[in-house]
Amino acid sequence: MTRTALGIDIVEIKRLEKISKRWGKGFMEKVYTDKELAYANSRRFPYQHLAARFAAKEAIFKALGEVETDFVGWKNIEILNDAYGKPVVHWHNEAETSRRKRNLKGAVVSLSHTENYAVASAMLVFNDKKAPRKISASSKK
Repeated sequence: MTRTALGIDIVEIKRLEKISKRWGKGFMEKVYTDKELAYANSRRFPYQHLAARFAAKEAIFKALGEVETDFVGWKNIEILNDAYGKPVVHWHNEAETSRRKRNLKGAVVSLSHTENYAVASAMLVFNDKKAPRKISASSKK
């Protein structure tokens, strides 16, 4: 039996741009892989593409239920495009370990942006009855 989990996120592009400029290269290198940065910087409006990838990572974290615990790291989930432009999720290090532990078969993401906002949704597909770990209200304290 397969199970799914959904996540969605929206990012204000100007806010991400402001944060990126305020915190500089350190922020960018903490959140994005070299390939993600290279792709975005090759585009006319790089912050739209960076914001969409940020939203996709957030959507995946939400679907996984990773709000405060067992965080797999920003750069360990990489969003790249295939030869046809379709966004594809690549799992690295702690994210790959977590993916295997949870019997996560894969993820499908959809990205979109306008001049002001970027949005992403993620659907995770699990191989068995194991649902993503739920975080109870009491465990957040």
